[in-house]
Amino acid sequence: MQTLPEFIGDALREPRERAYAERRGSPAWRYTSSTQMLARAHALARALRAAGIEPGDRVALVAENSVDWLAADFGIVFAGAVVVPMFATLAADQIEYIFADSGAKLCFVETQAEAEHVAAACPSAPRIVFFEGAGVDSLAAFEATGAVANGAPPAAAPADPDDLAVLIYTSGTTGNPKGVMLTHRNLVSNVTAANAVIPPRMKQPHAPALSVLPFAHIYEHATALLYTRNAASLHVTTPDFLVDDLKDVRPTSMALVPRIFERLLATIHGKARVEGGLKARLVPWALGIGRQHAAATTTGAKPGFVLTATFAIANRLVLAKIKPAIGLDRLDFFASGSAPLHRDIALTFVGMGVTIAEGYGLTETSPVVSVNPMDAIKYGTVGKVVGGVSVSFAPDGEILVKGPNVMRGYYNLPAERPFDDAGWFKTGDIGEMDADGYLTITDRKKELIKTSTGKYIAPGRVEAALKRSLYVGQCFVIGDGRPYPVALVSPDWQLVRRELGIGGEIPSAIVAQRDDVRMLLQREVREKTSDLASFEQIRKVALLPRDLTIEDGELSPTLKVKRRVVEKKFADIIDGAYAGSGAGAV
Repeated sequence: MQTLPEFIGDALREPRERAYAERRGSPAWRYTSSTQMLARAHALARALRAAGIEPGDRVALVAENSVDWLAADFGIVFAGAVVVPMFATLAADQIEYIFADSGAKLCFVETQAEAEHVAAACPSAPRIVFFEGAGVDSLAAFEATGAVANGAPPAAAPADPDDLAVLIYTSGTTGNPKGVMLTHRNLVSNVTAANAVIPPRMKQPHAPALSVLPFAHIYEHATALLYTRNAASLHVTTPDFLVDDLKDVRPTSMALVPRIFERLLATIHGKARVEGGLKARLVPWALGIGRQHAAATTTGAKPGFVLTATFAIANRLVLAKIKPAIGLDRLDFFASGSAPLHRDIALTFVGMGVTIAEGYGLTETSPVVSVNPMDAIKYGTVGKVVGGVSVSFAPDGEILVKGPNVMRGYYNLPAERPFDDAGWFKTGDIGEMDADGYLTITDRKKELIKTSTGKYIAPGRVEAALKRSLYVGQCFVIGDGRPYPVALVSPDWQLVRRELGIGGEIPSAIVAQRDDVRMLLQREVREKTSDLASFEQIRKVALLPRDLTIEDGELSPTLKVKRRVVEKKFADIIDGAYAGSGAGAV
């Protein structure tokens, strides 16, 4: 089994002029060749060693996606050190916690201003090198110290594939992040196994690929390694520039999360509404017909004559034109992961002639456990288990995983071992497998919320922040599979009434709909969650007219909220909050 330096080095040795690219809204793409990237990785490895970084030391990366991010990542593992990737949107207290827990000795950030912010917010922050700008702590200056060093690249690459390579922190149920320890074997074996599912015709060298998900997430971290292995031309973008870059690059493959599929559909609908007239009516109609046709054909059924004829018209007038209009005319497939993809969304894309292969995995499994075979996709499932990985089920249906992709454990948490007595990793997800070997996720045991963007949120952490307000009595955060978290709040009605001069004779259900009440709670929620990460912050609040009670089955005897009961009982209020029109929605 190769180590990452061997895996990356082999992939970069064949010269390719347009191996990596970025432009960040500028007119022209800036390309980095495979030869340049390999030289940069070696230079940064030497610079890290000169800065005192030893094999096994942790080095943090806190930045948005860029080619520099990849160069730093490669340089860290080439030096034999451990990559500690962090989302640039993390709250300061979580960044400080990760620095302290990981013991990182150096940190890469994007700009000098961010370097100063991290240094001020996190007293334990190590030496900080910034990608953009000039000066002694700039990446250019730091890299130059390695580029001019004498001798061959440092022989510091791990001798053992089971050495730690990446320490990636994911939200803990108590609110503190947990460091997932991934080895070289974990990552190389999993990228190799996932790559084997892709047919050879879809792995042509120099094929244009577009990367938009954060490299700090294990999903895109591993995907970047896969693209590098396949000698693709990887164009790095961000969500702000996705629509323009998608049309410009016209990728053959791309990994996304469900939320971005939702945004793409919203863009298609929105453009049609703006243009108005016949198109405003034709586009939604055609997308609906395409979805109905896909629902029939993907299950092996034959659509009837009327649906077949109607689909032919919808395809000729609208659907066949959408792909080239948004840059999908060369696309072989989309990969979808990190959060559940609603079947209707997948089928809408299928109706446009776009293939989506949904998979399943976790940070702890490096990440891929299963993925749909490109030539035999079953929509509504997360596919078949990849090579080398085994899946079993606990008596309660929890999915259990074994394989070379499963993490070593949680850093500094030896007592927290999510394995059963036989060594199976307990995923916390409930699932089932059909007779053809396709896995379906049916439920979740975890308390963590996973939004449709793939971000994990510890609801207890957010709820604790909300409860700092005197006006918040009970609160309950939801958002699993949704684009952002929403809070159900039962205010302290006595204090609210007193603050706003509302008489006690008015029922709370009526008070909850008053504008002044909504504004008060909106102000409180924004203030109390302002120090959380952006993806943790509450966008909408649904006001409950009464307290949750044990008697009504909403609280356990220990006063813990029964999440599924509450979500079902107050489904209309929750849906109204996301729609922005429900009673009590703030």
